[in-house]
Amino acid sequence: MPNYNLDKRLPLIQDADLNGKVVLVRFDHNVVKKGVIRDPYRIDKTIGTLYYIVARGGRPILMTHVGRPKDKKTGKITCSPGDSVEPIVEYLKRKLHTDFYVPQCEIDAELGIAGLCDEIYDAIEELKNRKIGGVYLPNTRWFRGEEGEGFFRDNFAVQLSDLADVYVNDAFGSWQPHVTTYDITKFIPSYAGFLMQQEIANLERVMNPERPFLAVVAGSKYDTKIGPLYAIYEKADYIILGGVLYNGYLCAKYDISIQGVAEEDIEAARKLVRIDEERQKLIELPYIVESDTMEGKLEGKHRTISIDDFQSGNKYGYILDIDPRSFVDGEIEEVILNAKTIFVNAVMGFTPHFTEGSKALDETIDKNENALKMYGGGDTLQEFKNLCPGLYLSILDNTKYYFFTGGGTVITAIEKGSPYGLKPIRALMENKERLGKGAQ
Repeated sequence: MPNYNLDKRLPLIQDADLNGKVVLVRFDHNVVKKGVIRDPYRIDKTIGTLYYIVARGGRPILMTHVGRPKDKKTGKITCSPGDSVEPIVEYLKRKLHTDFYVPQCEIDAELGIAGLCDEIYDAIEELKNRKIGGVYLPNTRWFRGEEGEGFFRDNFAVQLSDLADVYVNDAFGSWQPHVTTYDITKFIPSYAGFLMQQEIANLERVMNPERPFLAVVAGSKYDTKIGPLYAIYEKADYIILGGVLYNGYLCAKYDISIQGVAEEDIEAARKLVRIDEERQKLIELPYIVESDTMEGKLEGKHRTISIDDFQSGNKYGYILDIDPRSFVDGEIEEVILNAKTIFVNAVMGFTPHFTEGSKALDETIDKNENALKMYGGGDTLQEFKNLCPGLYLSILDNTKYYFFTGGGTVITAIEKGSPYGLKPIRALMENKERLGKGAQ
């Protein structure tokens, strides 16, 4: 079994008594879009935990969220077939040659599923008697209590705890403190699965990097990235920006306007510009791709421009990609090739049409054979696999590469200063502490 040198306060699945126990396990199998699995990577990374539970005599109940079925403004939960766990179950059936039962609970058109239904309890009996290989609960976000408050939240947590003897969290990508990642730990013995352990261990290598440390970060809005961006800025030796983060920075620094970049994003970037004037960590990408439209990469409608040509008051169309020539620029290539740790949570262009910047970035990073190269986020990984399939296959077992299953979790942990500051992980540690006191 792996030894990841983790905080001793974290309860590990290898320390749990699973024999004959019903094990409620939370995964991050959020890989379905419109009823189709985009990429099974997140599922495959959890097979080890699932196998271990069964090999140690446990009977698994699986859970995951899929998509964002709850409207935050209205509170309405839309249980669309496109957000069902059925494609995940079919994939597991083919992969593991075993049957997983998905209970069909009554769905309210406005409020989703009120709570666990009788079908689930019937399935648990089948599970205990080994008539089925496992139970896979409906999309956790279809349940009214998962992201709710008050009675339905409390009731959902108690109902779940009554199903099982043990809880395992292997959903590194699900860092929000919802019922299935957080509240459940208040009721039954709780442990970290193997993927959770692996992700925490590798996150420590981002938190305490070998230097020089280069971080490549992109995003579509400053309001969701600004806190983590400043945290990464403090930690990194060099920063490369992409997407709206870079466009906002260019507008703020050079007093230009770029179509589609909101004034609040420019205002948020001004602080970053002021900080970097003194500390000089941001590496500017000199060649960017301007487009007249966001509808596609249309002939005669896009062009490469140089930031050297910027003048105060200039107005530009949409900046939708980084020209690959930016990555063979002397300073940028030197920074990438000399880095000892590289963390990438970025898609450099507006997909699916503007992809040359991301491809050039990944290929340039790969030239650095000595650096630890760590990629975070589903979109970042998907783009890597789509643009560089041969490279991706060649590095799957390369110890110099690591692909996180949750980019948002990595960014949030960096902002908090430690993976153990994430509420679901802290909840596991608090559960162990409570159980330890109870045994005294």
